[in-house]
Amino acid sequence: MDMAAYRQDFPTMRAGKGVYLDSACQALRPDSVIAAVNEYYTQCPACGERSVHWMSNMVSVRVDEAREALCRFFDGADPSSFIFTRNTTEGLNTVAFGSGLKKGDAVVTGDAEHNSNYVPWLTLRDSVGLKIRLSRSGPSGIFDLESLKAAMNHDVKLVAIGQCSNVTGCVVPIKDIAEIAHDWGARILVDGAQGAPHLATDLKKWDIDYYAASLHKMCGPSGMGFLYGKPECLRDLRPLLVGGGTVGLVTYDHVDFAPSPDRFEAGLQDYAGIFGTKAALDYLTKVGMDNIAAHDADLMHYLFETTRKVKDLVMVGPDEPAHRCGVFSFNIKGMGAHDVAMMLDSIDGIMVRSGMHCAHPFHVARGIEGSVRASVYLYNNHEDIDRFAAALKKVAATFGD
Repeated sequence: MDMAAYRQDFPTMRAGKGVYLDSACQALRPDSVIAAVNEYYTQCPACGERSVHWMSNMVSVRVDEAREALCRFFDGADPSSFIFTRNTTEGLNTVAFGSGLKKGDAVVTGDAEHNSNYVPWLTLRDSVGLKIRLSRSGPSGIFDLESLKAAMNHDVKLVAIGQCSNVTGCVVPIKDIAEIAHDWGARILVDGAQGAPHLATDLKKWDIDYYAASLHKMCGPSGMGFLYGKPECLRDLRPLLVGGGTVGLVTYDHVDFAPSPDRFEAGLQDYAGIFGTKAALDYLTKVGMDNIAAHDADLMHYLFETTRKVKDLVMVGPDEPAHRCGVFSFNIKGMGAHDVAMMLDSIDGIMVRSGMHCAHPFHVARGIEGSVRASVYLYNNHEDIDRFAAALKKVAATFGD
């Protein structure tokens, strides 16, 4: 499919200012998503699911439509299994602190996870005595199923794993991991922040218990995410926040909590963000997730090809583009990652990420102080890669080791 036409749907791209290669942090938004957010504020800026007037009813209908769109897009069990959150981090924390994990229980996670899939477990280790086990990846970050199997036993209650690394781009075999977890009587929690924007994800087929992702990485509004849970899993889960909207009836000495999803959505919601969520899902559906994956693969191959002769370039992660899902992390010998990023921006407006990318354990364990990350999405093209490669060659030739 020719993706060139879609590029024109993004105001930032039409403006032609610089080269945006930071989509693993946050994706750009198309006109339709911006229009949907504006629609809420200009047409029905009211509180949904509480009042009975027409404006509130309109918002309530749109909330239901967005939840139904999530269910279709990810093939979930039921629309009520999708809970609106601010981001992936909130979803992961909801499961971590709501699962009733106690002393002696164990959680298995990977060694290339985002901090949001480490810090909750470290906190529970220190507060209740949770045990943490790591599934170790290979030197380049490729997931090792045998290491996961070796970490499993009957005290493991949860396997918490990222669908795709935000540093290496390595995709994890989620369906296989779910089978292993369930064989041991454990549930699986998937951090879909990096996988959801790029890969067709089938929650029912993969038998996923919990799945969290961020809409701001999927062309949706900032501050919007979701948590999915199987109905039986959500029934066992305590909400992270309680209060207005989460209850059926409250007296001075008793509370009846509402069923999912209301039980997990305390307070007034980001209705503009929910409007934009539906628009983003519609947009990605129109483009096609298989087309996005194919476009990502083409850009990764071209990126490897154009940077192959960059002086003193050291890859972080696999040296094969087929193993990278939209992410190209690297260093230039003798240079700090932040210095490289600032120079790329100064030379030709090349916007990349630098540092440890909120994946500190991965970098620390490998003795890497940080890395530069160029990440692509559906609106990028070969010209963007050419400009990136040209600027990078100039930086490396002038300031490299």
